[in-house]
Amino acid sequence: MVGLLTVTPGLDTALILRTAGLGHRRRAWGVVLGIQCGTLIWGVLTSLGVTALLTASHLAYEVLRWAGAAYLMWMGGRLLWTSWRRSADEHAKADTAGAGGGPRADDDTVLGGWRQGITTNLLNPKMGAFYVAVLPQFIPVGAPHLATGVLLTGVHILLAVCWSCALIAFARVLRGRLQRPSVRRCLDRVTGAAIAVFGLRLALGD
Repeated sequence: MVGLLTVTPGLDTALILRTAGLGHRRRAWGVVLGIQCGTLIWGVLTSLGVTALLTASHLAYEVLRWAGAAYLMWMGGRLLWTSWRRSADEHAKADTAGAGGGPRADDDTVLGGWRQGITTNLLNPKMGAFYVAVLPQFIPVGAPHLATGVLLTGVHILLAVCWSCALIAFARVLRGRLQRPSVRRCLDRVTGAAIAVFGLRLALGD
């Protein structure tokens, strides 16, 4: 079940592909690390029964849902705005820098990617709802909830990391093309639109 969830294209896939495709290798792994830290937190909270309060409390769920929707729409909107405002000259400079010395050091950081990944994951209440609905069904009767829940969450994380490796490798193969100004502008717009749509769907409760 989590294998199917992992390979289904979604927000995590879009973030990883865009970050790795722009040549930000360290930041891409930071995004992966942040997303999986968020998954681990959801797994631990579910095993302790804490996330059941999220689904039981309408107010708590709504607050988290709107916070997540606002963050996603802001992130997507920022990508769209930046892609439209960036001039052809700025694109050329960015391409030249990328060809000569790799991505900018201030953009390509593990910490920056980790913050983006974990924030995106933890502000998604559907992750909590998924774990509440699915995880307890796979914990055997009489088994320690916390240990077994963390173990099952670890399986999810392992599958997700393997899939992320494939995504990053695929993006690195196409990195030369993805770093062209016109392609990068298109990639930013597609990713920004996708993220904004995820945020809108979250806001509408779809």
